[in-house]
Amino acid sequence: MLARRRRPRGARRAYDRCMEQRDPLDGIGAADAHLGRGVPLPSVALPLARWVEVLAVGPGAVQVEWNLDATRAGAPGRLTLYAGLREAPERGLPQPSPHGRYAHRSAPLDEAQAELRPVHELAWEQDGLHLRLTGQGPWTLEQLVAVADSTI
Repeated sequence: MLARRRRPRGARRAYDRCMEQRDPLDGIGAADAHLGRGVPLPSVALPLARWVEVLAVGPGAVQVEWNLDATRAGAPGRLTLYAGLREAPERGLPQPSPHGRYAHRSAPLDEAQAELRPVHELAWEQDGLHLRLTGQGPWTLEQLVAVADSTI
């Protein structure tokens, strides 16, 4: 089991400040119970995670945050998947543009650490859920689409 690592007080990422609730859950089983159904997860291999956080982010909404090992040059820093009965809260990113079945947003995120820049976000609906996949760091859009396409 991966140890939970706490961020220092006040270190919450700027784009997550809009989340009214960020209550840690005890794994995916608890997330399934909170969501009222199985949380869809990527089925492709992801980069090595240093730790993973599973959170309740509102009624009928969960978020899984893979905090990745970004110790190698060019490695992405984070991958986050929101799944909820309602659309995910806005994060102040630019207006989305269509990319296939996804709404894509990106921003340089200048205030973030280097391994967390830029930010790309894909949003879509699947099986009655609103999903949002956020990649921080040097993810290509094609890599994120492959992860989103694998989410079952």
